[in-house]
Amino acid sequence: MTIHIEANKGDYAETVLLPGDPQRAEWMAQTFLDAPRCVNRRRGALGFTGLYRGQPISIQATGIGVSSFLIYAHELLDYYGIRTLIRTGTCGGLSAEVKLRSLVISQSAHPENAENGQVFGLYDADASPDPGLLARAMATAAELGIDHHAGLTACTDIFYHPEASIRYAEARALGALAVDMETSALYRIAAHFGARALSLLTVVDNLVTGEQADYSERQALFTDMSRLALETAWEGR
Repeated sequence: MTIHIEANKGDYAETVLLPGDPQRAEWMAQTFLDAPRCVNRRRGALGFTGLYRGQPISIQATGIGVSSFLIYAHELLDYYGIRTLIRTGTCGGLSAEVKLRSLVISQSAHPENAENGQVFGLYDADASPDPGLLARAMATAAELGIDHHAGLTACTDIFYHPEASIRYAEARALGALAVDMETSALYRIAAHFGARALSLLTVVDNLVTGEQADYSERQALFTDMSRLALETAWEGR
């Protein structure tokens, strides 16, 4: 066990999907995994391990934001020896062309300034995913006919900001498609531990158009993202 995870060593598969929301973690496990079992309930951050096409895979909720995310990612990588992390999260579109309910594959994550402090060089420069995972996800998304965008994403640790349009002006000028709260941390900590990482994001609101998906429909929105994450992780491809 660790401070924040009650699972024993061996309870997690080598690949872990990382939704932020514990309810999403439970829904993904019950919907897509065979024989899922709950391996963590500590602090309500649900974790599950089961089989996908006969291959062990785990799903662990991480909470909201860099601080919470880094706790779970660090303990998974450092104590449990996880080698592959795939974020299955939400994001806000930064372009009118990034439609609500579509999927964004983060090819690179642009950090904000160092105003929130440094963690693993979190605010030094853009961070990138594992090239192999990225290539597999891109090919699989096309094969499955999943509506998606791929490109630069921004990362912030502030959700409610009074001047969001100004805050993300630099990122939008660089071509950022969307903004989330964990991807830069994911890519940085994975690189620190020599692990593979990829971030897949479902667009649940758009900062340009003001559109927003109702929370009641959000679990259904995650079907394509979950399928893509699992197929990307599946070694039988």
